[in-house]
Amino acid sequence: MDILGVSCFYHDAAAALLRDGQIVAATMEERLSRNKHDNGFPVRAIDFCLEQGGIKGPDLDYVVFYEKPMVKVGRILQTALSTFPRSWDFWREAVTAYVSEKFWIKSLLQHHLGVRPEQILFCDHHMSHAASAFFASPFDEAAVITVDGVGEWTTTTMGTARGTWDGSGENAIDLFWEQRFPHSLGLLYSAFTAFLGFHVNDGEYKVMGMAPYGEPTYVDEVRKLISIHADGSFALNMDYFAYHHSASRSFNGRFVELFGEPRMHSDDFFTARSAPQRAGETEAVRRNQHYADIARSIQQVTEEALLAMAHALQRKTGARKLVMAGGVALNSVANFRLLSETAFEDVYIQPAAGDDGGALGAALWAYHVVLGQPRKLVMSDTYLGQQFTNAEIRAFFDAEGIPYEEFEDDDRLLDRAVEEILDQKVIGLFQGRYEWGPRALGNRSILADPRRAEMKDIINTKIKFREPFRPFAPVVLQERAAEFFDYPNVETNMLPRFMLAVSPVRPDKLDVAQATTHEGGTGRLQTIDRQTNPRYYELVRRFGEATGVPILVNTSFNLRGEPIVSSPANAWWTFSHSEIDWLMIGSFLVGKDAKKRS
Repeated sequence: MDILGVSCFYHDAAAALLRDGQIVAATMEERLSRNKHDNGFPVRAIDFCLEQGGIKGPDLDYVVFYEKPMVKVGRILQTALSTFPRSWDFWREAVTAYVSEKFWIKSLLQHHLGVRPEQILFCDHHMSHAASAFFASPFDEAAVITVDGVGEWTTTTMGTARGTWDGSGENAIDLFWEQRFPHSLGLLYSAFTAFLGFHVNDGEYKVMGMAPYGEPTYVDEVRKLISIHADGSFALNMDYFAYHHSASRSFNGRFVELFGEPRMHSDDFFTARSAPQRAGETEAVRRNQHYADIARSIQQVTEEALLAMAHALQRKTGARKLVMAGGVALNSVANFRLLSETAFEDVYIQPAAGDDGGALGAALWAYHVVLGQPRKLVMSDTYLGQQFTNAEIRAFFDAEGIPYEEFEDDDRLLDRAVEEILDQKVIGLFQGRYEWGPRALGNRSILADPRRAEMKDIINTKIKFREPFRPFAPVVLQERAAEFFDYPNVETNMLPRFMLAVSPVRPDKLDVAQATTHEGGTGRLQTIDRQTNPRYYELVRRFGEATGVPILVNTSFNLRGEPIVSSPANAWWTFSHSEIDWLMIGSFLVGKDAKKRS
């Protein structure tokens, strides 16, 4: 049975193909369109999934959309009417968008895929999130939290889920509590993202990266915006927000009166701690410290809200396992606290926790809940995208006249790559199928020596072309992670596989991997084992054998503002337009002195 899940028209568009309960392929549209955060109808993603499955659209049994468009349109129109005339611009944009193609998603799916109307199903947005987390997890039963900006009306849910692999029990997800728009933890965080000068739905990671350089001195002010209750519920004070009636602004003048003037996107961000060499720029340091303190404060209050939910849900259900999804579930600092400070023994978050993952969740919901089929899947890796053979890579290089060195012996290639990293060179690694979700986990990664703090600045300024305060992740051998990170059950917990938790670095290891140790002594680690990704594992292992440090810098293979690379052409372009020293792609190595032959 082939089921295609689709998400689009809000955040990251995506498609996922499920065959008899197993994932055949899944990708965000941006990886193929090269338009970052592409939210349009995912033609390329759909076509890729079908091609990977060796089928055509009419061969599909079901197509499932990740939310209910008519309910969403109703929310948008009702919200606009209730705030009119302030909402005139919001109304005009919403009507224009939904009367065009968004309103006609069923017709779009029928036309593109050639399926019958009765084959198209619609899943509630937060049910898609919940299904994406639970039915990809290793748990027979779990508590469920979904939390994001907004779906149709819902912004947050709590509930339970159960289901077995042998078909002996019912598959069910009961989302028994919800918070509704406009009260939204995701939109609260996004308002601060915009205030701090970053793009909403893209810059939330930057707020997390900025927060460790600040102090929580504005927590009391943030608490004027949100009330958090012991039962896990919360409410926003809408007197400070504009997103419920404006198409362009998320906060209003009262918000500015409380926190000061918003940060300009074009301004450099640095503090006395992040850039001590610029400490003499006293006014800029003072201004930036103010913004860092606000970032730290909203991060702390967000963690408090999530912890309140988790504590309340655990008390109510008695569950020992927790699954989470929704964009806020990508808050890796909060995730570690949920694991380490609640009574939950284990936490699982599906790696594409945002709207892209809704495509997978919709398909899983249809297969397991609607059709009642037994579970087949535990998602323990994310390598679900497009791949290229050595023959295809060679053909690209030859067609472009790019010189390369080919290695028939993979051991020689791995040893050579480690030698270059030891020589302080930076490597772009391209292998196998690209990753599902926002993290590069070893198939489309930039790798470097973590031992020198300067490497962070080199990669940020000369390769990624991004803000110098942005941190990098350490990839560490799974069996040795406990030596370096104070993370409970790090060898078995699945969050570190997907780089979804920020852990304290052990005090005696703070200086070992300076390029990946964040301000405050933490690291957003990725653990790797040999079975999951043998070549990636071997690179880390051999570097550790040579240095005693089984860790490498891992960051996504892309430049600022670009999606992660997917094809050899993307990899070559990124390599050529940055100061990456070596491109390790398939069985080939390309050096920085490689020039196209005329």
